Amino acid sequence: MKTTDEAAVYAIGDLHLPGGLDKPMHIFGDRWEGHFDKIAADWRQRVGEKDIVLIPGDISWAMRLDDALADLEAIGQLPGHKIIIRGNHDYWWGAISALRNRLPLGMYALQNDAVQLQGIVFCGSRGWVPPISANDSENRKIYSRELLRMELSLQQGRKLDNDAPLVVLTHYPPCDETGKETPFTSLFEQYGASDVVYGHLHGAAGEYGFRGQIRNVRYHLCSCDSLGFQLFRLPVLKHGGSNAQ
Repeated sequence: MKTTDEAAVYAIGDLHLPGGLDKPMHIFGDRWEGHFDKIAADWRQRVGEKDIVLIPGDISWAMRLDDALADLEAIGQLPGHKIIIRGNHDYWWGAISALRNRLPLGMYALQNDAVQLQGIVFCGSRGWVPPISANDSENRKIYSRELLRMELSLQQGRKLDNDAPLVVLTHYPPCDETGKETPFTSLFEQYGASDVVYGHLHGAAGEYGFRGQIRNVRYHLCSCDSLGFQLFRLPVLKHGGSNAQ
């Protein structure tokens, strides 16, 4: 375990813990065999109690909160503070007040709000796939709703601290592999985010996840298999004036 006083920020998503279900992940490839054991070993070696680990969704296969609690406790027993958002498979995530009442100590669930730890503001929402055409009304509706939820979180984050570094968690990729501007990337720039972590993409699809910088915002694909089941450490986050408007 890390023992220095310097706090660090890590990220790893799409843990896909079993949730009491018979859901062996190695059916998705041999490298998934014992995947959480690999993650936990790396986590214990690198993360200190003051550090922060971001988990951008798809945490547990459970369908009910009661069934997800063992998975949340397994994460909670690992070092550091944890910040989570909902992914598309987190069906157990219901009323936010009920969830927060049962989270392990040191774990924070974001939903239309923000949290500040170690001088850094963290915001986030699930996101969604962009509509594929003008007639794609269903995806357009959900995408627009998620955009509003993301802005609510960003607004709350800047109310907490307008000058602190701001890091965003989202589950779905906020842009395509080319880094083309989207309504989400525009929001991140508007509110002065320094970094965005996301997941959702697995296997070969991970090759199409954008990793890089769009203007002043850095993007990091953090689905666990794309990271080789090891935590990603975010670049050093420096205090200073934000781009928030």
